[in-house]
Amino acid sequence: MLVDDVKIKVRAGKGGKGSVAFNKNMMSLGPTGGSGGNGGDITFEGVSDLSMLNQFRYKKELSAEDGIFGRDQFRDGHNGGDLLLQVPVGTVIHNITKKTDHELTHIGERIVIAKGGFGGKGNFHFRSSRNTTPTQFQPGLPGEESMLHLELKLIADIGFIGLPNVGKSSLLNEITRAQSKVANYPFTTLEPHLGVWYDLILADIPGLIEGASEGKGLGIKFLRHVERTRVLFHFISAESEDPAEDYAVIRKELGKHSKELLEKTEYLFVSKSDTKTDKELKKIVTVLKKKNKTASLLSIHDTDAIKRVEKILQKITKAKHKAV
Repeated sequence: MLVDDVKIKVRAGKGGKGSVAFNKNMMSLGPTGGSGGNGGDITFEGVSDLSMLNQFRYKKELSAEDGIFGRDQFRDGHNGGDLLLQVPVGTVIHNITKKTDHELTHIGERIVIAKGGFGGKGNFHFRSSRNTTPTQFQPGLPGEESMLHLELKLIADIGFIGLPNVGKSSLLNEITRAQSKVANYPFTTLEPHLGVWYDLILADIPGLIEGASEGKGLGIKFLRHVERTRVLFHFISAESEDPAEDYAVIRKELGKHSKELLEKTEYLFVSKSDTKTDKELKKIVTVLKKKNKTASLLSIHDTDAIKRVEKILQKITKAKHKAV
């Protein structure tokens, strides 16, 4: 199961308290209490592994190490170890406590979410000509605590969208090395699957249904993943009783979720074209071309159809390189 939405509590390390100590060596009297070490920070790092949020499925509270107390003979305490938490690229970190948002958009990017507390000063730092035997010290300061909402939004070049069971996973498996589950029933895909075609990342988004933007079916959980794709491959099954209506349903749900989704470049495919006669297919394509002029036939058993898809992918790849 892919965890892509989770709430956790993080606490940075507390600073160690300063020490009160005095030199016991003859002719070397005076305060020698060292300072406490600083508490560890909590840092997030973006990685390519989409499953990294799974680590927070059961472990909801995480802490960095506290700073060590100061000791005698001017010995400062060690700083507490930082806690590095790796999350998938595309994760938005909503800091509920501070009311701030941070987003990790590339591999290796790091951001400190909670700063550790400073260590307290030992009595050596309070010495003066008027106070040669100070007993003052500082306690360590607490580290920052925050409630976080981690939300994964996939970053992919192309998003495969459509109603359930329209052949999205089959195409992904055909042109990449992805191994999405394929079966002849709705909601085969229960979580996003990724595949790579040369320099392009392809995301198979779980099937949407009417009312997805209001939370019906699997939709609203995955509509946000569509936001991050550059291009949409929209699939309409040739087996549909009303292809035009299927197209309208998905477009309506995209628009309800975000008007920007309707402005993305979209290629329309009539999938499972091997299940219909040429006459039936011609009628379907004619109707859909009025909705989207890119409408074309697609079957994973048709070599020419796969080549047409690959030409589109090549075009998108060139555009991606120009943009860079």
